[in-house]
Amino acid sequence: MTARFLGRPNRFLVRCVSEELGEIAAFLPNPGRLWELLLPGATVYVRPVTKSEGERSLTRKTAYTILAVEREGRPIFLHTHATNQVARFLVERGLIAPLKGAQVAKAEVSVGNSRFDFLLRRNDKDLYMEVKSCTLFGNGVAMFPDAVTHRGTRHVLELADMGRRGIQSMILFLVHYPHVRWFMPDYHTDLAFSAALLKARHNVQILPLAVGWKKDLTLDEHVKVLQIPWAYLQREVKDRGSYLVLLKLEQAKEIAVGHLGRTRFPRGYYIYVGSAMSHLKARMERHRRKQKKPHWHIDYLAQAAESALPIPVRSSQRLECHIAEALSLIMEPGPAGFGSSDCSCLTHLFWSPANPLHTEAFHHMLQGFRMRSP
Repeated sequence: MTARFLGRPNRFLVRCVSEELGEIAAFLPNPGRLWELLLPGATVYVRPVTKSEGERSLTRKTAYTILAVEREGRPIFLHTHATNQVARFLVERGLIAPLKGAQVAKAEVSVGNSRFDFLLRRNDKDLYMEVKSCTLFGNGVAMFPDAVTHRGTRHVLELADMGRRGIQSMILFLVHYPHVRWFMPDYHTDLAFSAALLKARHNVQILPLAVGWKKDLTLDEHVKVLQIPWAYLQREVKDRGSYLVLLKLEQAKEIAVGHLGRTRFPRGYYIYVGSAMSHLKARMERHRRKQKKPHWHIDYLAQAAESALPIPVRSSQRLECHIAEALSLIMEPGPAGFGSSDCSCLTHLFWSPANPLHTEAFHHMLQGFRMRSP
């Protein structure tokens, strides 16, 4: 059945409402952020918990499971555990051209201290395969991961080490949206994973595939191999670029902001735009710290805010002013001259009464800068 998304109290729990059942809680088998998918009112696909799911988790408190969410009128499959079953189906049906003739010899196979999703066998040769589910896409580009994945980085490093020892291995990225051409690691979100994948490409086969889902959640068996722009990634996967900081003020406050003087800030959400063409990670971490000597305008506001969330846009180009211009089209401008004393922009601070992360317009803007075709 389908329901409308209401909220996500934690990573694995969703609140939604259906015509048949009213408001229900459902298990979400996906640890990703899913910011651009789980927007208020989004259509989610829900099923009652199966017997096997109930037997596997005696402590489970929800009677329903989220399978997919709708975007652009089509389901995007979210069930990361079931993605392995999809990968197995594609391999065994011979639907993956680069894996024609391969068969699954074993699932959940251990190598030393590591465990990988599949051991494949083709022409009497073994191939260890790890499967990753990808739901982040836009502008013809798919990216993984949408949240920092230490486990994913470890898998890349372990498979690369196996490759250097002559053991064949592969990472299969299964993109649950058919209308993309390119695949890239999400270096904006997880620089360590992206750098590891970039380095590992000589020792591990990297295979990104795009698939589509029908309204009844049956798989469209057309499979497309995506391109990876390695030369572009070599230039862009670096700790530099621009960033946004999302801040929340629960109450209106009057704050002394450097030479701007005492300035009144209404309650709501603020986005500040800055750049650091080296040591971007350190700059963003500084903005998160409460205890620091104020230096930039943003430091004064960040100290007064209840929360501060940095959102990086890594790039070889300085995009700060372009991002500010794009934000001015969807949010209200903050105080004149805030963070923009060294450019011609009116301001680099913007305000909204509601959380921008819950709006399609914000994610469309963000993907315009993060997900560019090479």
